Amino acid sequence: MIDTSFKSTAEAFLFPPTVIPKHWLIANYSNGWKVADFTTFTLNSCFLAVVGTIGTVLSSAFVAYGFAKFKARGSAFLYACLLATMMLPAQVTLIPQYLIYYKMGMVDSYWPLIIPSWLGGGAFNIFLYRQFFLSIPNELNEAAAIDGASTFQTFWRIMMPAVKPVAIAVGVMSLVYNWNDFFTPLIYLNTTRKFTLSIGLQFLNSSMGITKVGQLMAVSVLATIPVLIIFFACQKYFVQGIKVSGLKA
Repeated sequence: MIDTSFKSTAEAFLFPPTVIPKHWLIANYSNGWKVADFTTFTLNSCFLAVVGTIGTVLSSAFVAYGFAKFKARGSAFLYACLLATMMLPAQVTLIPQYLIYYKMGMVDSYWPLIIPSWLGGGAFNIFLYRQFFLSIPNELNEAAAIDGASTFQTFWRIMMPAVKPVAIAVGVMSLVYNWNDFFTPLIYLNTTRKFTLSIGLQFLNSSMGITKVGQLMAVSVLATIPVLIIFFACQKYFVQGIKVSGLKA
């Protein structure tokens, strides 16, 4: 992708392909960025990624804490149903969800992209949190209750700091997903100024079927850099969170 971002369209389709560009077209980056309002698209993606990540980290932890520390009749069955949703492709629930948001007047808005993150955050994330919560002794909850802490205070001040590695792992995965998500914005967003960066890349595809590959790859490189920086910065916590949760499974 980086190599092709410096090539002309003609050179990008040469066979056999050239490893090193014959003519370095650095202008692909500036010209590609000017094809559409990629600055607005980037800001939209940043907003959705941040809001979605915060919602996923908090709501999935809240649900997982309930499954791990509170026993109620039928909770095991409900947890099994939750895990079963991981086997359902998104396309299966697409039409019912779209109809719900349509009747609520939320189509062509960011609500369909934000609400799911704040209502559980996904079965896999809940699973990771729950496994870590199960490893924390119940004596901590009992000691907090004796000291007069409420259930929410115990969750927020004691449990959440204890599951920091998992929270960061879930945050990184959620951030990458929300940043790269193409399918959901494509379905629900109609107004150009509301498009995300993943949708905006399609403006580099010509309606005549002629794609300026160099410019497309150049903007794709710029769109990938933020995710790579965040992933490598949080890699230690990401690996630790996955490893510890897996060992507790």
